[in-house]
Amino acid sequence: MNMANAALPTECAVAVECGPVGDFGVDADGGKIVVTNPADHSVLVLNRDTLAVEGSIAVPQPFAALVADDRAYVTAATEGTDGVAVLDTNTMSVIATYPLAFSITALAISPDGKRVYAGRTGTDRVDIAVIDTTAERVGTIDIAHGPGISADAVRVDPLGRRLYVATTDARGSQLVIVDIETAQVEGSVWIGSPIRDLALGADATAYVLSSDRAHGGIVDVVDLAAKRITDTVTLGGAPTQLVLSTDGARVYVVDYDRVVVLCALTNELLETVQVGARPSCVAATRDRLYVADYSGGISVFSVSTESPMLYSQFLATDPIAVPELVTSA
Repeated sequence: MNMANAALPTECAVAVECGPVGDFGVDADGGKIVVTNPADHSVLVLNRDTLAVEGSIAVPQPFAALVADDRAYVTAATEGTDGVAVLDTNTMSVIATYPLAFSITALAISPDGKRVYAGRTGTDRVDIAVIDTTAERVGTIDIAHGPGISADAVRVDPLGRRLYVATTDARGSQLVIVDIETAQVEGSVWIGSPIRDLALGADATAYVLSSDRAHGGIVDVVDLAAKRITDTVTLGGAPTQLVLSTDGARVYVVDYDRVVVLCALTNELLETVQVGARPSCVAATRDRLYVADYSGGISVFSVSTESPMLYSQFLATDPIAVPELVTSA
């Protein structure tokens, strides 16, 4: 397939001078972005529209981040244990901490924001710690056992009924399907190469990103009801993350030095976008794409749809003035 190279016009950009961005979450309703800076042991809260820094919160080695209803859920690591810190994005404070056994390798949140699911990797086992944020208690769902096994990604379906866990062990990788109500594994889909990320689309469809040295990057389209792969898109490169647009029309894939745009309807590669620095993660809202990088920068790009649910185009807009950053220790 032919892909067009695009020089992505920037709507606004900011240099977050706290080291590489580990992850970030965008709150479409609350208008905020939460940015983790593992090297700086800090979490920044930014205005979603202007990228102005609204505050800084001290968190030990934060990495994965989720945002919902003026709350941020961030993985935090200390010398002795991993945990999930709950942050109030209005008061810029840590309001709760849940220390958890094993290493936390993935996070997901229920549609109503009442449960946080932490994928944990222990010695030859993986499970899910279920944090009930209302009752402030933690439960566990056992997922799988095996030599060298790890949990690589976790997602919850839009109805909050099923949990999808990507696991990788010495034999390869699979997508494990869990009934949340019964806390039981109800099936799996074999993938093969190590899974880097996954996204859930409409009509019980999953997009599973995997990669290894032999095959490069691959996106498998999985029919979750039938529990089988229906299509495979070969990307090459060394991709690490993907995110689905809010309308379900596009898949944005973070590669080594670019963002690849995939049509979710036809599974065709639409274009590859070259960005100024090596991207680390992406997030999408209805009309914007956010790209963070290992240089400590975040860029925002306008996204429109030429034909509904068919094709994406990045548009230049008038620059937004970004004030000088002032961060607190």
